[in-house]
Amino acid sequence: MEQQLLIYNTLSRQKELFRPLTEGRVGMYVCGPTVYGDGHLGHARPAITFDVVYRYLQHLGYKVRYVRNITDVGHLEHDADEGEDKIAKKARLEQLEPMEVAQYYTNRYHAAMERLNVLPPSIEPHASGHIMEQIALVQSILDAGLAYVSNGSVYFDVRKYQENTHKYGQLSGRVIDEMLATTRELDGQDEKRFPGDFALWKKASPEHIMRWPSPWSDGFPGWHAECTAMGAKYLGSPFDIHGGGMDLVFPHHESEIAQCVASTGHAPCRYWMHNNMITINGQKMGKSLGNFITLEQFFTGDHPKLDQAYSPMTIRFFILQAHYRGTVDFSNEALQAAEKAYDRLMDGWHRLQTLKAADKSTITLDDYAARCTEAMDDDLNTPMVIATLFDACRVINQANDGAIALSQADIDALRQLMHTFAFEVLGLRDNASGDAAGVDLTPYQKAVDLLLEVRRNAKAAKDWATSDLIRDRLAEAGFDVKDTKDGVEWRVK
Repeated sequence: MEQQLLIYNTLSRQKELFRPLTEGRVGMYVCGPTVYGDGHLGHARPAITFDVVYRYLQHLGYKVRYVRNITDVGHLEHDADEGEDKIAKKARLEQLEPMEVAQYYTNRYHAAMERLNVLPPSIEPHASGHIMEQIALVQSILDAGLAYVSNGSVYFDVRKYQENTHKYGQLSGRVIDEMLATTRELDGQDEKRFPGDFALWKKASPEHIMRWPSPWSDGFPGWHAECTAMGAKYLGSPFDIHGGGMDLVFPHHESEIAQCVASTGHAPCRYWMHNNMITINGQKMGKSLGNFITLEQFFTGDHPKLDQAYSPMTIRFFILQAHYRGTVDFSNEALQAAEKAYDRLMDGWHRLQTLKAADKSTITLDDYAARCTEAMDDDLNTPMVIATLFDACRVINQANDGAIALSQADIDALRQLMHTFAFEVLGLRDNASGDAAGVDLTPYQKAVDLLLEVRRNAKAAKDWATSDLIRDRLAEAGFDVKDTKDGVEWRVK
């Protein structure tokens, strides 16, 4: 299939024409969450970004195998080789089994993703379920002479790898001399030949709960090993796209490249894609910084930094309004603006359903679908797609107001446009046909329509008190009622 999709490749630092390794098929691996706490807005951004990549590739006709992992072991507190395993620490503090912690937060992550209308991946492997593959990876790197055993732990020999390949730092732009100057002294550094070396396998201390037998010690894999091992297992090596947040470029993805080159002689993938950060007051949102707001808190409004609750579709729209490689700074004002914009888009969709076709259009409809495709092909420019959909909504509103006339063919084209790009590609959901939690509102439709019929009769009888009471009570229940020249419109707030 001949496509003109351009993707910004972090490795080459430029947009490249996307060409999969196997025609018609795409293998995509995206780093998923470390499940030791509730997902926050920073977790929503990569999930939504790569959900749109997944959706658009399928829209283009590709058969996509999308792998997104669950990190449930090996991710130490400081994203290096220091401190406790994040999940083991949570388990110790809450007096739970580590896998109990991992399962609980995995379930909550899935529930949040469903509310955000993020499609589940094709495969969702867990790090703890692929220990043997990670041990085999570590052994292959040892066999290549690019790792060493120290006190039961195994470390990647960064300087020797660089001497052999000259590839370390190619993704992040870091060089070894700079790393040496900026790497602080960490616990256990005396085991390493070079402070920049990273753990492939860590010997478990006596109190460490999560441990597995290996040729070197009872221990656990390093954080970076899981993605290299699982990506190769489910997608082959190399595969097409590896994605994740920009904060993973170093050390995680840089280390993945080194592991793969050391064990196979080539990089793990052809295209590296990274979304930018969600920030609060210009600082990255993250659990380690303590400045995060969980998705559940956004949905309920239960956080001191929130002025109100925000629906999952408002969150999704807020994220898609910015290009995935640009930063997004949280503020209540920005979210409220996103909420109003999303509502306007859905209002246009609702009006489109009741438009009466004319025998002939009084305007020539723009080719909005081509504009949306052109925007998506240009490194998934979702803000431009949204702008184009609003241009289409202006035409819908003009037709609804009687300022212009549209033929049935034009109305059908607009419906197809909205269905394809608003709902199928961008993954938005119409809250009037299902609420933010995915609850079907169809059973309430008749009840609301009945109340509005009573209100209509009250207005006809000039019983304004009853008319206003019904409107106000519906508003309190979360339904926005609007009187127009053609009758009454309602939607879920």
